[in-house]
Amino acid sequence: MRGRVGLIGAAIGAALTAPVAVWAWPDKDEQEAGTVRTDLRERDPQATPAARRVYAMLAGLENDARHGRPSRTVIGQHVELHNERYNPGYGDYRGPKQPGYYYRKARDITGRLPGFVELDLGPGYGRPGWAVGESRSYSRSWPSCRPLWGYVDDAVDLALGVWTGLPRPADGSYHPSGTHADCASGGEVSLPHNGGGPAGIVGFSFHQPYPGSPVKGFPQTLHRNSPGARDPGWFARVVTPGSTEHRALLHDLDFLTDHLGYLADRGVPVLLRPYHEMNTRSGHGFWWAGRDPAWYRQLWRLTYDHLVRRRGLHNLIFVWAPNSWDGSYGHRPDPYYPGHGYVDVVGVDDYSDTPSEPFGPGAWTEVWYRGLEQYRKPRIIAESFHVPLNAAQPDTLTRTPWVLWTVWGQALTYDNVSSPRGKNTGADVKRTYWSSKVISGSDWARSVISQQ
Repeated sequence: MRGRVGLIGAAIGAALTAPVAVWAWPDKDEQEAGTVRTDLRERDPQATPAARRVYAMLAGLENDARHGRPSRTVIGQHVELHNERYNPGYGDYRGPKQPGYYYRKARDITGRLPGFVELDLGPGYGRPGWAVGESRSYSRSWPSCRPLWGYVDDAVDLALGVWTGLPRPADGSYHPSGTHADCASGGEVSLPHNGGGPAGIVGFSFHQPYPGSPVKGFPQTLHRNSPGARDPGWFARVVTPGSTEHRALLHDLDFLTDHLGYLADRGVPVLLRPYHEMNTRSGHGFWWAGRDPAWYRQLWRLTYDHLVRRRGLHNLIFVWAPNSWDGSYGHRPDPYYPGHGYVDVVGVDDYSDTPSEPFGPGAWTEVWYRGLEQYRKPRIIAESFHVPLNAAQPDTLTRTPWVLWTVWGQALTYDNVSSPRGKNTGADVKRTYWSSKVISGSDWARSVISQQ
């Protein structure tokens, strides 16, 4: 095959028991039927080399799965730093946790770290304002020394640490040791060490409070608490340039960009997952959910334009993730799809079924896996309460070889009240993390992300 060949995404080389293949960026006339494009430059000609390598790895895994070749799944963990730090009732014991508790928890159980970590720059923790453009401790442009905002600093630093290693040599960045005094509380905060070298890929979600919200917190992300619950024309004004609501939206996006830009300056590629679960029933879910699909598509595209074209972030891989469309809470997502030129990865937040009670015909998660095939993008489980390999469904990744699978926060060890039919046992987590079908952070730690 002609094209430019690379050892992709930590192609995780000979160190793996089942090595990830070497992929090329094929010429357009050499595409197999149904093959996913592997070159991120087709969407963003200025995409950074690191973002291109990560995307090519994900697309290569997807192509292997689509063509019946052995494939693997990157195991991910969502880390809710705001809850870990400030909510004593969160997690598997009462009391405050060190940031990255559920990143480290996977290693506590299995001896291995996640291969992907997703963090959240929103929603805030009930404090006023984003304070865009002011001083922050690691880049001197945002104030972290305020109560209940230090988690944002730690989210950015942990993302850098997953990509480059913690502890790491002094490099002029935030806290190279991973340990620092929290200036707001006076307590000592410690990010989890991961061997001091590359330990995986990172992503961010953005549970964004409604534009113009004076207080930033999870309640302000919900439709029922937004102006849109009382004013049918509010959402349309949010996506209309020149309106007060639109200016408030851009202010929020500047907060997001300030932090993602810090990572861009240090070469860290980011899987960005904004405006998820948009296909929930009208009046439910987040302020952007259940609205006119044309307005939603406009919201996504203007967000893309602001981040990429106006602010120049070319380290981003855009992830579109509807809620599981079970016909009750979640409806078919197709009308909300922003378009191939604005999306790199497609996924699903799956809370409609469990391993013991799958939804629809076929194996657990299969209805969502087949439903996303039409988009010809890498397919992921963006959120789930469950690890993929468990006693009830030990062959999930054989039947549905998702490219990436992310477990939601405390669900890794906590019997979540929203999922009363079961939880992850230690055996389930070990079965997943030690499977030859899974790529963990420990696989990355034994490899070098390089391109030849």
